[in-house]
Amino acid sequence: MLDKAALLLDAFYPTGGEFRLSELVARTGLPKTTTFRLAGKLVELGLLEHVQEHYRLGNHLFELGSLVSRRLDLRETALPFLQDLFESTRQTVHFGVRDGFDVVYVERIHGHDSPALPSRIGGRLPLSCTAIGKALLAFCKEAACDLDTRELPRLTPYSITDPAALRTALEQIQVSGLAYEEQEAAVGVSCIAAPVFAGASAVAALSVAVPQQQFRPAHLAPAVRTAALGLSRALRNGMTPGVKPPLSSE
Repeated sequence: MLDKAALLLDAFYPTGGEFRLSELVARTGLPKTTTFRLAGKLVELGLLEHVQEHYRLGNHLFELGSLVSRRLDLRETALPFLQDLFESTRQTVHFGVRDGFDVVYVERIHGHDSPALPSRIGGRLPLSCTAIGKALLAFCKEAACDLDTRELPRLTPYSITDPAALRTALEQIQVSGLAYEEQEAAVGVSCIAAPVFAGASAVAALSVAVPQQQFRPAHLAPAVRTAALGLSRALRNGMTPGVKPPLSSE
């Protein structure tokens, strides 16, 4: 029964939209009576809401999600650095972690004139199609070893689908400490990212996304690198979330 309930909740992924009972039946493959009974129980528990003829995710799920301690602590520690990065660039800032072969976005700060992006807080995109993902992949031997056995997804005509080409890009990232993505996740948008370390491991990455016509990596790189280094230092020093060390501490 728990498996079926999880399947029903997963039916709302990735958009988190509203669905009729018939749509949930189609998305889960469960019998209509089972879906109706499970949906009703999840509504009672606050995990779903039933509004007129539609079901949507309930507030209790958001409350539970906010208690995921590791990502919550990481986000709170990162937020001041992300805010500084946004203030210095005035462009969309992302912060994400790796989950399998995807990047999961923990935070996103964007301005009024930001381009349309496929990313959202709590959403995920393939590692190989994003600057954040490449930054994480470059410093994860476990995931990088799977490249030859995996079909790389194509989100746009510019996405890298050749494992050899991706490996070359990852080697360059390992040398420079910066990852680039040009229209590989969304046409018209490019990003620059840097990994965030806690010890020897890259636990997250942050990026700046800009319209392609405004993409000037040399101008953005210093701010991205400074934010990543500052956050890595904070994590290494075990600082209280939200408190930054002085930039001159090293």
